Amino acid sequence: MQRYSENQAAGGDDPRRLFAFNGGFFLQKRLRRILSLAGYELRFGRPTEDDLIAIWGNSPTAHRGRAMSEKTGASQLYVEDAFLRSLFPGRVGKEPPIGLLIDNTCPHFDPSQPSDLEHLLKHEPLDDTVLLNRARGAIERLKEASLTKYAAVDLDCPAPDPGYVLVIDQTRDDAAVTASGADRLRFQEMLVLAQEENPGAHVLIKTHPETQSGARAGYYSDADTRDNVSLFTDSISPWVLLDGAIAVYTVSSQLGFEAILAGHKPRVFGQPFYAGWELTQDEFPLYRRQRRLTRAQLFAAAMILYPTWYAPCRDQLCELEDSLEQLAAQSRAWQEDNIGWNAFGMRLWKRKPLQGFFGRHKALTFDKRRSARPAMVWASKRGPEGATRVEDGFLRSRGLGAELVPPLSLVCDDLGIYYDPTRESRLEQLITKRASLRPDQLLRAERLIKSLKQHRITKYNLGGTAFDLPEGHRILVPGQVEDDASILTGTTDVKTNLDLLKATRVANPNARILYKPHPDVESGLRKGHIPREEAEAYADMVLDQADMATLLDEVQEVWTMTSLTGFEALLQGCKVTTLGAPFYAGWGLTHDLGDVPQRRKAQPALEGLTHAALIDYPRYRDPVSGLPCAVEVALERLATGEIPHPGWSNRILSKLQGRFASYQSLWR
Repeated sequence: MQRYSENQAAGGDDPRRLFAFNGGFFLQKRLRRILSLAGYELRFGRPTEDDLIAIWGNSPTAHRGRAMSEKTGASQLYVEDAFLRSLFPGRVGKEPPIGLLIDNTCPHFDPSQPSDLEHLLKHEPLDDTVLLNRARGAIERLKEASLTKYAAVDLDCPAPDPGYVLVIDQTRDDAAVTASGADRLRFQEMLVLAQEENPGAHVLIKTHPETQSGARAGYYSDADTRDNVSLFTDSISPWVLLDGAIAVYTVSSQLGFEAILAGHKPRVFGQPFYAGWELTQDEFPLYRRQRRLTRAQLFAAAMILYPTWYAPCRDQLCELEDSLEQLAAQSRAWQEDNIGWNAFGMRLWKRKPLQGFFGRHKALTFDKRRSARPAMVWASKRGPEGATRVEDGFLRSRGLGAELVPPLSLVCDDLGIYYDPTRESRLEQLITKRASLRPDQLLRAERLIKSLKQHRITKYNLGGTAFDLPEGHRILVPGQVEDDASILTGTTDVKTNLDLLKATRVANPNARILYKPHPDVESGLRKGHIPREEAEAYADMVLDQADMATLLDEVQEVWTMTSLTGFEALLQGCKVTTLGAPFYAGWGLTHDLGDVPQRRKAQPALEGLTHAALIDYPRYRDPVSGLPCAVEVALERLATGEIPHPGWSNRILSKLQGRFASYQSLWR
């Protein structure tokens, strides 16, 4: 976004004309789009001296652009992939990048003259507290999500025994290697010195992802291995690998930059952008680089100020954090789904949405027999022992699941499921973990809560009727589906909507009690109806078809068995009393009258509970782009209503099931 404003300032309202003599600029849709958003108009033809010529790093076709620049006097604009790119290298996965490095001077890896990045590192103050806090938070987020340039890393890959020396290989004749004047002899020298300077230590040579995939050769091979030297070719998280290293050696690899962020001071045998700032041991120092930087300052310039980041779901330029979370969502989906799933208990109408969530990398199978694939099962259904349980997330849709509206979020739980307190769930562990938050996590959770309140987002976002409510202390009692699994597993004494109303009235004889039936019950799709005359014996008002978001603005308390409305009420600042054991009970944020598990001992703030429940636990899918996405994108879709409607077959089936509600087991 910063580069866009710079270009507009230079060229007025019109984009800068950018000519290219490399077919990739025209063939890659994402590349063209980012350049367009950044203020460049890509063109064929002969440029004038007022135009720009796009050059992709030091690619084999770069000489064409340079030659045309000399002929016409047009300036050169260097373009490269950003330091966070995609799941796989472009040559391997054919994936587009989520960001670009656009440099007016030279590629960032070329030390022959100062690049725009080097200028930032050398002259930018880099002393803004907000900027540096963003940098520190993003560094920790990279580690937490195991993100790197190519983010398809195997989190189950066993780490080598710690105490090794890490020597980083690169692809043969890569531009970042040749620009530093390095060759095979330099890599051999680096390996020898790594052994001499660390006598007795095991030396681990980390191969490049493109070498692992067979796309490009590296500088090391099996011929370089011996008793204390071995190649490491697994797709492990770089942060795990760096954590076990006692020393790091590199020529110019990005992994050397990540080594700095991980706390190392790598020995550098080239002249990459991160060398020369007193964060590395430089074999070939660049004496024009004399400034001393912190890790946060290096990161701020290289990852926040320098790149042009892109948000594919929103189709707009964005900040680093947005691209980071996008790649984190895509990485999580790959890590969990790349082996494939065999799904149990999934009704026919759910299968297409489930393929969208879990079948991007390998299509789901729905085989009732045992399979070599891991098993998943809809949480309320029976499945194989140890199957991962799947349920709707807490920001689900604009419309009911019982009306066959596809979800924007789903949760996967390999321990239990969030609504069943009889055993620990993955969500419980996440809530315990979020009893303390980093500053960046706290800020994100605060912003999320604010946005939920501002846009009045709830689970189903149905809208509804506004009511003139009675004066006084108002308590909302949300009805529930009485045969819902959360009632069957999460309540003991109070199990029906009528009993909940009675208990609320007995405890609050002078309050104004407002009863809102559950939408599925109102639609005649599920069990839990209370005849109006019985409900009005305990409630001051029965609010049929009421807007839940509006109600939460108007009440002071919520009494519930296990309804998600209790969690939504906490986000609105309401006092919440539980008579069951919902996932949000037992953490010190609610008044609990039910039998809450004693294992819930952590005391998270509301922001910690929100982070666990809405950021960590669910997976989200953007209904517009079809990509895995962050919670903020899903929230925007719910707020704007920019969600494709279900097909005609879903709508017809929904109407039919309303007529045959007593046969609900056929679709639940």
